[in-house]
Amino acid sequence: MSESQGSEGTTQRLPVLEKATGPEPLDQSASAADYEPPTALDGDGGRERRFWSARRIPAAIIALVLLFLAGVFLYDIAAVRADRPGMRWRRGLANQLAERPLDDIWVLIGAGVVAVLGLWLLVLAATPGLRQVLPMRRTHTDVRAGLHRDLAALVLRDRAMEISGVQSVRVRMGRKRADVRAVSHFRDLDDVRADLDATLADAIRGLGLSRPPALSVHVRRLGRKG
Repeated sequence: MSESQGSEGTTQRLPVLEKATGPEPLDQSASAADYEPPTALDGDGGRERRFWSARRIPAAIIALVLLFLAGVFLYDIAAVRADRPGMRWRRGLANQLAERPLDDIWVLIGAGVVAVLGLWLLVLAATPGLRQVLPMRRTHTDVRAGLHRDLAALVLRDRAMEISGVQSVRVRMGRKRADVRAVSHFRDLDDVRADLDATLADAIRGLGLSRPPALSVHVRRLGRKG
């Protein structure tokens, strides 16, 4: 049997023909949206913190801007010390800031831009980033490991495709929940969902994540048209 892989972590098998025993609805579904993973899913090796991003691009941009501004003002100060007139734009800016009232529209716009940039820098400094990397349980004190969310979704998808009756699977792996949507082309939907619950719960345990996500399984069957 051949398989084809599509985008967004989806694998499809060739459909299996079966004899129709009666009318079938166009769309049937069985979900476990409120499914709670067993207690064994909770990491037994402690909760590891998320990885911090180096954020090289924002740091490089800020460093270049500050370096440029420092160089311009240093040149202006040196020119004034050498009894030469200061830069025209600096004198014009100083006059504008001295004459314009605080409720002027351009003053408010400039203050808003500066406030947004400052808030952005505070968010970058206070948040770890690297949301796509899930921290794993630490087995050695001096070694930390992480698993990319796309790779974790790929593992769950491959395990789900091993279940009898599953035709295609789409997995969305988040930091707190793994959303699995499967299409079944034979077997009872509740049986397929039960097998997916057990198999995927075991697969999540095998990922070795420090904070295993909750599992949400949805199974449906596409009925025949006409």
